[in-house]
Amino acid sequence: MNLTSDSTILIQGITASCSALYAGLKMKEYGTRVVACVHPGQDPQPVLNIPTFDLVKQAQRAVGTIDISIIFTHPYQALDAALEAIAAGIRQLIIITEGMPPLDMVKLIRVAEMTETLLLGPNSSGIIVPGKLLLGTHPPELYTPGNVGVIGRSSTLTYEVVMQLTQANQGQSICVTVGSDVVIGSSLLQWLQILDEDDTTDVIVLVGEVDGGDEIEAASYIAEAIDKPVVAYIAGQFATKTQMVSQVSNVMTSRIMTSMSSQKEYQTKIAQFKGAKIPIAQRPAQIPGLVKQALGQPR
Repeated sequence: MNLTSDSTILIQGITASCSALYAGLKMKEYGTRVVACVHPGQDPQPVLNIPTFDLVKQAQRAVGTIDISIIFTHPYQALDAALEAIAAGIRQLIIITEGMPPLDMVKLIRVAEMTETLLLGPNSSGIIVPGKLLLGTHPPELYTPGNVGVIGRSSTLTYEVVMQLTQANQGQSICVTVGSDVVIGSSLLQWLQILDEDDTTDVIVLVGEVDGGDEIEAASYIAEAIDKPVVAYIAGQFATKTQMVSQVSNVMTSRIMTSMSSQKEYQTKIAQFKGAKIPIAQRPAQIPGLVKQALGQPR
């Protein structure tokens, strides 16, 4: 993914909610180059002094090349919005929308693979390059520039980890949440590789969760393919079955059944990371110390 302060950004669905409007405002304040908005059927008046259009191609004709589209539309409109962006030649999409239908995502992933489009989300808070670029809903006040890359699934857990790093004067290079919907567009593995190749990142913090199998795959991948040091934190050690089921009450039965054995899942993941010799924090407050160790600094 090509992320620079000169990247040009399109927002699809900026008027879909107050949170989308607020995110657009924060991105502009951060210096992100939001060059256009698309919201079909709306009054074509500028929003936040950003030109607004009915169609992505209309926006392109008016403002030129668009590098990244950030999608805030209603869940049942997200597929159409993403396909429109891809058809217009945009090859980097961030889907903030939560609750996108899983079958819609399956269709979108197929198109993305055929067109070599990078998808992030849905139910992602996007990406932040502290001090340079905000793409999504990350609260920028938590972040400070540095050399620690952070990859998470859940937005709020990632924020907690970043807050601990910032308080320990450990700045961040890139922070990304891949999304916590049942079907997502890019995996932890993809972003581990991206951060491993990023020149500004010296150490990677992986923030995982107890449900799902992504972290197990990530542990094996780190051991086999990642050169930079990685520190992991897996949330959910003390989550009860009731808590886990309520957390994923809106997703597939298979994932709910997986969550029923949360303690077994947690122990399996911990064993996998230990087997790969990846340092694991038991709580977020331990992460800065492990990062220092990974960088060869005294704790």
